Amino acid sequence: MNRTLPRLLLAPAVATLLLWMIVPLAMTIYFSLIHYNLMQPGEKEFVGLANFKYFITDPDFGASIVNTLVLLGSVIAITVIGGVALALLVNEPFPGRGIVRVLLISPFFVMPTANALLWKHMMMNPIYGVLAQVAIFFGATPVDWLTDFPLLSVIIMVAWQWLPFACLIFITSLQSLDRDQMEAAGMDGANPFQKFWFLTLPHLARPIAVVVMIEMIFLMSVFAEIFTTTGGGPGNESTNVAFLIFKQALMNFDVGVASAGALFAVLLANIAAAFLIRLIGKNLDR
Repeated sequence: MNRTLPRLLLAPAVATLLLWMIVPLAMTIYFSLIHYNLMQPGEKEFVGLANFKYFITDPDFGASIVNTLVLLGSVIAITVIGGVALALLVNEPFPGRGIVRVLLISPFFVMPTANALLWKHMMMNPIYGVLAQVAIFFGATPVDWLTDFPLLSVIIMVAWQWLPFACLIFITSLQSLDRDQMEAAGMDGANPFQKFWFLTLPHLARPIAVVVMIEMIFLMSVFAEIFTTTGGGPGNESTNVAFLIFKQALMNFDVGVASAGALFAVLLANIAAAFLIRLIGKNLDR
């Protein structure tokens, strides 16, 4: 009876959570196996794996995979390196440190669409943007970032928003760094680089692994920045897997192919998550 009552009390919440997850997944699997186009809603022919084949053989598929990997790797590298650097800078006490920390983490709370509009119009506009005005001030030609460097522009936008998240994790971790050990290393003649390499960096190994795992899972679904700024172009230069699924679903009205693409993205995310969870698990056992 002691075991049955708690299970009965938890059953409605567990059942609701399972339905919330399983029903959309089951519908996605169903639509991925039939030919269902919004322009012809009455036709629901079973096609098996044909939707998956069509999605994989899409001319933009290869480019979207490469762009997704480049976006993931670049943003993670920028946020980890920049986050560690900023955390070290604001870890030492100085006047106004609390205000600086609040300002550092504030970009993370900006909505992705607002973030994209800010960079598109305020920073990267080739006529009146801040970067264009800086280029003119130094006598250089302004760069049309979203046309000439579309993927790099998206990487900068996303990295700017996720950098505070990594910085916050690393600042929190540095608070538990053993100060006595650092002072002892200094008394033994260790220089600042040696302190960082042999003491600080190993201490940040676990937070770095956590940041990499969380960012890799969430960054696979980057969409708002691409939709708001480059629209996946020019051509397919800034199209990632999430935006390719959007094009199949709402531009081509092909729900079947879009569902197949969504399952492909879920598979990729689960593979990445399983690999990173094993990696972090080994790191935590040390």
